[in-house]
Amino acid sequence: MRRRHLLALPLIAAPALASAQGWSPSGTIRIIVPFPAGGTTDVLARLYAQRLSETLGVSVVVENRGGGGGSIGADVVAKAAPDGHTLLFHNLTFSTTTAALEYAGRAPHLIERDFAPISLGAEVPMILLVHPSVPASNIRELAAWARAQPRPPFYGSTGPGSTMNLIGEVLKRDAGFEMEHVPFRGAAPLVQELLAGRIHFGGDQLSSSLGHIRSGALRPIGTLAPQRARLLPDLATVREQGFPNAELSGWNGFFAPARTPEPIIARLHAEIAAAARHPPLAARIVELGAEPGGNSPQEFAAAVHAQIAAVRPLVRELRMQVE
Repeated sequence: MRRRHLLALPLIAAPALASAQGWSPSGTIRIIVPFPAGGTTDVLARLYAQRLSETLGVSVVVENRGGGGGSIGADVVAKAAPDGHTLLFHNLTFSTTTAALEYAGRAPHLIERDFAPISLGAEVPMILLVHPSVPASNIRELAAWARAQPRPPFYGSTGPGSTMNLIGEVLKRDAGFEMEHVPFRGAAPLVQELLAGRIHFGGDQLSSSLGHIRSGALRPIGTLAPQRARLLPDLATVREQGFPNAELSGWNGFFAPARTPEPIIARLHAEIAAAARHPPLAARIVELGAEPGGNSPQEFAAAVHAQIAAVRPLVRELRMQVE
């Protein structure tokens, strides 16, 4: 986390489909999204599912299995048959939740051991947000406001050990203020509570929060990404604000169960990379404030593994608890 590991690596040419034709799906492909419907990860998964249904010639459906900071849905895929018919579409919280569960000695799965990365679906910046009632436009102003409150304000996350849980604890430590953690089963319910003012601070991927930011319903105070968001060029990064420990590249990507044969991974990667370059889908991803993916399984694996390796020591330092 302290050393940047960007997941949106340069897009490489997808393998020729002819070289990946050794495998074809024999029935419906399930894409497990480990969060409730309505968040960025769910929206992106459905965009890809529609295109993959067209190119693979089988039904590709999205199933939402929320809970546990994304670990419940991920575990479904970890235990699925490695036959290409059950995939995981997860995001950057996969790294933090796995590290937190591992630290607690309760990890049902490990990214490096139990999953075969296929490809980045999209690079999506994560934005820190406050309710408009909070008089803050940056992290230091949030900290000053929180210290002045008679009781600690509330911050929301998508579950114990999730990205926003980690970021909330990092900022509490590094900016010197207190907040109470309120976990949710996904970003959609978190944002709803933030919009209602029942929590004061939280984070969401830019794609699903952009409309609320533009309407003034939520105020952005920083981005976790190493660079400023293209659609919010005036919003400073956490590093620019003096909080480099909170820097974390945002991503959404595809995984298969470990031991999935290479011909299956090759065919799925070829189709996903082609979908990422398909003009209507790519344009829709850009409209959402994200950047299309499509990197190779090796590049995606290297970036995800580097990210979780960087997160692990921070989880230990903060002694993060997973209820």
